[in-house]
Order: sequence, then C-alpha cells, then structure tokens
Amino acid sequence: MTIPAPGSASPATRVALYDAEFAADPHAAYERMRRDRGPLVPVDLAPGVPATLVIGFQQARRILNDPLHFPADPRTWQQTVPETCPVRPMMEWRPNALRSAGAEHTRYRAANTASLQAVDQHELRALVEKVASAAIGDFRALGHADLLVQYSWPIAFRVLSALLGCPDEIGRRIADGMAMIFESEAETAARGNEMLALAVAELVGLRRRQPGDDVTSRLIAHAAALDDIEMSHQLVTLYGAGIEPLTNLISNTVLRILTDEQFSAGLHAGQPVRDALDTVLYTDPPLANYCISYPPYPIDVEGVLLPAHQPVVISMAACNNDPAVTAGAGAAELRGNRAHLSWSIGPHTCPARSHAYLIAETAITCLLDALPELDLACPESELGWRPGPFHRALDALPVRFPAVV
Repeated sequence: MTIPAPGSASPATRVALYDAEFAADPHAAYERMRRDRGPLVPVDLAPGVPATLVIGFQQARRILNDPLHFPADPRTWQQTVPETCPVRPMMEWRPNALRSAGAEHTRYRAANTASLQAVDQHELRALVEKVASAAIGDFRALGHADLLVQYSWPIAFRVLSALLGCPDEIGRRIADGMAMIFESEAETAARGNEMLALAVAELVGLRRRQPGDDVTSRLIAHAAALDDIEMSHQLVTLYGAGIEPLTNLISNTVLRILTDEQFSAGLHAGQPVRDALDTVLYTDPPLANYCISYPPYPIDVEGVLLPAHQPVVISMAACNNDPAVTAGAGAAELRGNRAHLSWSIGPHTCPARSHAYLIAETAITCLLDALPELDLACPESELGWRPGPFHRALDALPVRFPAVV
C-alpha cells in the first residue's frame, strides 16, 4: 500500500522546522518524528512551505545516490514560492554545482574541484595558525570571551577570504549577507541575498582585473570559461559552505569538549582532534538539514509517495543517528567514524571537506594549546540556539579562563 505524499499532509500535521522550539531540542523532535511518522516526514521549512524531511539513513543514501530521480534543480518549485519566502535564498536555483544536474553540474563541479585542489595544505595550516593566534591575542588578557564571535567566526571569515583572494571589506559584506540568508525572517533573508549578490560581483570584477594565486582567480582561468554571473554563484556556494557551517563546526566541537567529560578526557589522553570533529559531525552536525532535491514526478520511496517538484530535504543530523545503523554503537564506536552523511554523498559530495577538516582541527588545537583551562562561562542550559530549518547554530559561546598577559 502506498502512503499519501507527505506534501499532501495538512499544515496542522506538518512539523515546523523554523521555530525556536525545534531549534532548542531538534534531536527530541527527530525522535518523535521517527516514532510517529517513520523515515519520511512531512515538514514545513517556513510557514506554508511544505517539504519531506528524510530521517532514515538508508533512504537518504538511496536519494543522494540517485540524481536522475532526485535532481537538485529547483526551478519548477520556485515558480510557486514568492520571492519574500525566507528560505528561498537558501534553496533557489543558481548556476552552480549545488543547484544543477547533468552536463552543467559536471562543468561547474570540475571548475570548483580543480580550483580547490590547488590549495596548498601546508600553507593553509600556517594561515589558520596565524589567524587563530591573532584572534586569541585579542582576548587572552581579558579572561573571558564569546568564542563564537571572537574566535570561530573570525577564523572562518579571514581564512576563507584569504583563500578566495577577497579583501576584508568585500568579504565582510559577503559574510554578513550569507549569515542573513540563513535566518528565518523573510525581510532579513531577502536583504542578505541582495547584499551577497552585489559583494560577490565586486569580487569577481576585482579578480578579473587583478588575478592572483587564489581560488577566485583559478575559477576565472579554468577551461569551463565561467561568465560573471556563473562566477558569482560559484562564490556564493563557497562562502555558504565555508563561513556559517565552518563557524558552527568549530564552536559546536568546542562546546562538546567543554561539556562532555568523557569527550574532553579522550583529548587529554591523546585522542586526535579530528576524531572529536567527526563525533560532532556524526551526532550533531552544524548543517543539520540540507542536500535538497526536487523529484521531477511523484516517486514512491518504500511505500511513501513523494510529490513532484516539492523539496526533499536530507536530515544529516537525524540520519546519522538513525537507530537502524547506530543501535549498540557507543562513543568508542563513533570515534573517528566517518561514515556519516554530514559532507553528503553521491555527485554533490562536498569538494572542500579536507580543507574544512584542516581549518577546524587547527583552530581547535590552537585554542586548547593556548588556553588549556578553558571553561564554559554559563550553564549549558542557558545557551541559545538560533532558529532556522537548516543549521545547528549557537547564538553565543561564552567562556572563561585564567587571563594571560
């Protein structure tokens, strides 16, 4: 028997992913979804924006590895969504690898992959260490800091800007615009999208006139011959993947170290920071729900009919914690386990994951080495999480430590 499409569920029965209640405890929500709805759940990404949330690991693998039936092109869907929709900037069609299929996806991905692979990993590590040291120097004498805004974000911003050959002034506008489109308020997201477009266009123009040894210049010089519009949208993707998720990966991992004694004890006993990162990516990834596809016609997935041209969203957070694949697995089994979906799989696998690992690992190592007596400055229960259907993001990470003059 085929179950009616999740998209046909009434608004009252769809789970809202955009409110503060969901942001405060998404894992409890995933457990209720699994118990009451199964692996394919009718949700709202914003008021009146239905989608199917995939919370089953095997179902997600099937979808992510089947771009023919689950293409990433949203153009038909977005014709039905007003421009004022708060999640539209995160989902709308752009001429880039993330939102394309077939030959165009191949062309865009080849340019991105080649430009990223040319980054020297040793130079990248040295850059992160330099930026981290400068950030720590700004607050180490105070004995307290908000690591989210004073450490994680500056590292992600400054390192990515350097990799892309982007001056700080342009990069700050890009970063601010990107942060705004992650928010769930329509006006904020729309202004962020406009700010982002203008800033990346300025960066493209600058590097066409003054090429350098950077990712943007290599994209421009690639045989794919990307035009200015295409170039801008490649950079939107790189910034989208490189600032918000990376900021949150660093912050969420530091939080886990500060609040989980077993976790921190493992690091003190010599457990690599890379294993700590993978534990967080497995259990509570910073980009919790994304990898969106749009079936071109109704598709039956294990007896559930998914509607044509309606978003199918992969919950990396829920799929990674699917009891069907994690039953009986403890912390030791998850340590260093990279079978999670947090970098996606299939044709849209993140091409910059080695860079992200290196940046986050180096940033956390520098912080712990410089401030070994770091503590959370408030009860964990008082920390706030930013609402939004896609990210797992703190609004602050206050810490204290012995001041170092």
